[in-house]
Amino acid sequence: MLEKIEGIVLRTRDYGETHKIVTLFTREKGKIGVMARGAKKPKSRMSSITQPFIHGQYLIQIGSGLGLLSQGEMLSSLRVIREDIVKAAYASYLAELTDKLVDEKQPDPFLFEQFLKTLQWIAEDKDSEILAMMYELKIYRKAGFAPKVDACLNCGREEGPFSFSVVEGGLLCFRCKQRDPQAYGLTDPLSRLLRLFLHMDVKRLGQVSMKAENKKKLRQILDEYYDRYGGYHLKSKKFLKQIDLFKDND
Repeated sequence: MLEKIEGIVLRTRDYGETHKIVTLFTREKGKIGVMARGAKKPKSRMSSITQPFIHGQYLIQIGSGLGLLSQGEMLSSLRVIREDIVKAAYASYLAELTDKLVDEKQPDPFLFEQFLKTLQWIAEDKDSEILAMMYELKIYRKAGFAPKVDACLNCGREEGPFSFSVVEGGLLCFRCKQRDPQAYGLTDPLSRLLRLFLHMDVKRLGQVSMKAENKKKLRQILDEYYDRYGGYHLKSKKFLKQIDLFKDND
């Protein structure tokens, strides 16, 4: 049975001489794999609609295993991302994170919207680092290991100052900080930003700016947090760090 499905291309891999297996993150079906016959042929219609980050409507024959891509219509190419090495690095990282942490055929329309809007904001030159951190926290929640950032995870105190404990998995108030002497001290604005990043719909994002040292600190915290709880090695993250180092030395 053929179904019309809205999706975003997360990744592709070659299959034989002319075909591709495409992983789509879809609104209706969640993450699915489909066979795109002839997609490696440069002049094939399948070639243009199966590039990374393409957002489209796809006609798919759904089965118990791999689906079959019959045809598709591009809704937005997000070409500007593929043409910019930094934008492409961030988008590739978020796509790989989604591919690793989202289970197959488990629809989540909200997360789909967050991923799509994040890519659109990246294409429109909003801060890719901030967008990445917002999406990371949401997908950590989806995967079941988001940090506790609404109050002290030990006593429930809602007033700061707070520290962030990677080992404990979230915020500790000043009275409970002894549970982890290595916890990162946070300013009140920074702990509020963590809450905002986790809970705010990215579609509502206005002009958010952060000091470089604050972005660097949050990035370090989230990197250590993922390394402890995430469980998957991400090739795209290594490349992204190389790009960031290059930017720092520019």
